[in-house]
Amino acid sequence: MTEEILRDDLRFYFMSPCEKYRTRRQLPWKLAVQILKIFMITLQLILFGLNNQLVVSYKEENLLAFKNLFLKGYSGVDEDDYSISVYTKQSVYDSLHYVIDQYSQLRNLSVGPASYAEENGEFLPLIICKKSYKRGSVEPSEEPYDIDAELETGYTFFRKCDNLLPDCYTFFVKIVFDNSCHSGKVKLTLDFDAVSSVCKNWKISGTAQKSTHYLLIFDGFVIIVCLSSAVLCTRSIILAVRLLQVNLFCLENYNQKVCEDDQREFLNCWYILVIISDVMAVIGSILKMEIQAKSMTNYDVCSIFLGTSTLMVWVGVIRYLGYFEKYNVLILTMRAALPKVLRFCCCAGMIYLGYTFCGWIVLGPYHEKFEGLSRVAECLFSLVNGDDMFSTFAEFEQKNTMVWLFSRAYLYSFISLFIYMVLSLFIALITDAYETIKGYQTTGFPMTELQRFLMGQKEGFPLQGQEGVGAECGEAETVHASVMLCCCKRYSI
Repeated sequence: MTEEILRDDLRFYFMSPCEKYRTRRQLPWKLAVQILKIFMITLQLILFGLNNQLVVSYKEENLLAFKNLFLKGYSGVDEDDYSISVYTKQSVYDSLHYVIDQYSQLRNLSVGPASYAEENGEFLPLIICKKSYKRGSVEPSEEPYDIDAELETGYTFFRKCDNLLPDCYTFFVKIVFDNSCHSGKVKLTLDFDAVSSVCKNWKISGTAQKSTHYLLIFDGFVIIVCLSSAVLCTRSIILAVRLLQVNLFCLENYNQKVCEDDQREFLNCWYILVIISDVMAVIGSILKMEIQAKSMTNYDVCSIFLGTSTLMVWVGVIRYLGYFEKYNVLILTMRAALPKVLRFCCCAGMIYLGYTFCGWIVLGPYHEKFEGLSRVAECLFSLVNGDDMFSTFAEFEQKNTMVWLFSRAYLYSFISLFIYMVLSLFIALITDAYETIKGYQTTGFPMTELQRFLMGQKEGFPLQGQEGVGAECGEAETVHASVMLCCCKRYSI
């Protein structure tokens, strides 16, 4: 391969879609496929989201209906992580009998299309499961306790219910009477699992069946478009690997290797992002088709695949805006600031984790926002953003003076440290990168050695170890390597 042929191929590879069309009349197929894909995947996500909202709302309304049907005295609002609580033996017995009575009269009480679940033509019975100690004795006055397990009583029953045709659900309802703490408070919790299935002997008139067929065809077309996009991006990656022959060319002509920064110019992470999004979109579309065919009922897994793929598709479109000098400020700033921001977050994260563990172990028993590690982390993050500051302070009661004083020192030190120092330094790092990029847009971006080669300037070709050239590509021009790597400004070649 001659130098001119290699230079022409490299020039064409780094051109924008419009430049490629003007140069060789090559149609921008990848751009066209990406534009078509973004509209189709977004439309698919909207259609699935509307259906998913109906399913979630249907399950939530059924859960509320179950609680009102089977929990005696339920007010419509849960208490913490349980539904309702009772405090006397008679209340426990009344609640147990109430569940049995309500279940036996379910068909007459429920306003929904509910019935008892059947198996082999027989109704499934109500199942009562009681977990108690094999042995034990408690004498509070003399303080001897001989216990070795928790006490839990639960009801499990099956209920069949019809949604808007043609969806049918079987609800596995479980009511738990939890007295594991033996604190005089029995917690009642109602929960259920819903399984969707094809309704038996159902008949639909109108356009519902046709709409399902149209959606299946549309999902199939989305899969074809995503596969085409993945094939085109894979082809571009293979072409980039072949163009790395510039490394072999330098070895043969200069006895040197291309510097690592210029080698990374050929590794286009955008293609990898598009391929990952295409794979997730294909998997999500297949799961969506399975849900529509009633072969599976897991909406959550499907929504994760479709939602993540849509996010990646929209983020990937930013790559084409990077070809325009006025629109690529965000991309350049993020790339320039990312290494410093990650290193800074590692240090700040250590302090954050320290506060998280400390707050959980000391303040957890006295404040609901500090009861679990995840809740502590969420509470501290909201404090960094200035949310719920006063309520966090006010909810600490002064029953324990030592803990109350510690909570003040803990919260004041955390808020002062993270808002006035950590957060300010974090913003300063991004601002510094933005000012650097803004200055380059005014005075001109520094040229990498690869760009010099494309312009025909043989002197200063990207060599490692050559006298006058630093370890980082372009160091002689006093430009940071990470900034030079991100300078996507196109030069007239």
